[in-house]
Amino acid sequence: MAKVDKLNDFIVEEKIIWQDKKRILGMPITFTKYSFSENRLFVERGFFKVVKDELLMYRVLDVRLKKSFWQRIFGVGTIELSTADKSTPIILLENVKNPDRTRDALSAIAEKERDEKRVLGKEMFGTANDGAIAHDSFIE
Repeated sequence: MAKVDKLNDFIVEEKIIWQDKKRILGMPITFTKYSFSENRLFVERGFFKVVKDELLMYRVLDVRLKKSFWQRIFGVGTIELSTADKSTPIILLENVKNPDRTRDALSAIAEKERDEKRVLGKEMFGTANDGAIAHDSFIE
């Protein structure tokens, strides 16, 4: 009897609108890759042991840009994402090129996704007494 594989029915290829690598001295010579589509953010780390993380964009709560003196010299920056994801509450996109434009795009896409999904209570995330994320999300 033939094996039935219907996984392809559920796989949707998303168009990647931005991708970059973590950079050292401005050069992309690491094995950490960042990318995002209109719905998801992807982080892939490692060479021998590869770890892939994925985050739905509507879970991004805050976008912060950090640029040290040396990062400014090499034209890179670190984008810090505060998220409503339990496994990765903070995601760092380290030493990426054009960090200002990337941060603006991430912020706009996250806001658009929250509006489309009608996520309410955005300001209530992270207000639990123990400092943990209070609730995943509230959807109308």
